[in-house]
Amino acid sequence: MFELGISLREARTRQGLDISQAELATKIRAKYLRALEEEHFDVLPAETYVKGFLRTYADFLGLDGQLYVDEYESRFALEGFVDAPVRRSAPQHELSFERRAVVLALVGVSALAALVIAAWKFGGASPSTPNVIPSQTAPKGLVFSGAGTYVEVRHATASGKVLYEGTLQAGDLNALAGQRFWIRILHPHHLRLTLNGKAVSLPARASLKVIVTPTSTSVAR
Repeated sequence: MFELGISLREARTRQGLDISQAELATKIRAKYLRALEEEHFDVLPAETYVKGFLRTYADFLGLDGQLYVDEYESRFALEGFVDAPVRRSAPQHELSFERRAVVLALVGVSALAALVIAAWKFGGASPSTPNVIPSQTAPKGLVFSGAGTYVEVRHATASGKVLYEGTLQAGDLNALAGQRFWIRILHPHHLRLTLNGKAVSLPARASLKVIVTPTSTSVAR
């Protein structure tokens, strides 16, 4: 058993990140990230949101997202988000109708949350959902993270200025301004790479060199 909120906040501060940076990287609004760190889970609109955001935030910080979801379920899932109490004086047929309405509402909320989380994971964001940051606020430039991956980033070409060089550690989040990058990568299987908020697809190789721009990714010599 461990404190969910405290461990999330300590992992974020240990990496020198503030809430606004975490908000941009995870696309989860700052007030919900604060709610997770303070264990004010009732601030979120539904339990499905809590689990999805908890897993996403923990994974972003280099933690085990599933472990945090399991811990939440064991301690809080049965305590929060309880349906409104039924009035004892209400007739039985009214109670049945209310139960059906509550069940249908919960099913709708769960389905909506699942669609939002799936859309975020595969690069989309629903503009009508309040917890997702609109696409125009996505961070500009190159953003990358991973664990055990060696990365060398140069401006524009192989002879350009070195912008970053080193082996990424779990929880690292790096951002570089610019629109064209020459990148050398070793062991890219854990690398997450975006340019202007859009995921960059890399060839499945143990080592590679690529040139990345907002419109294309090509293998470099």
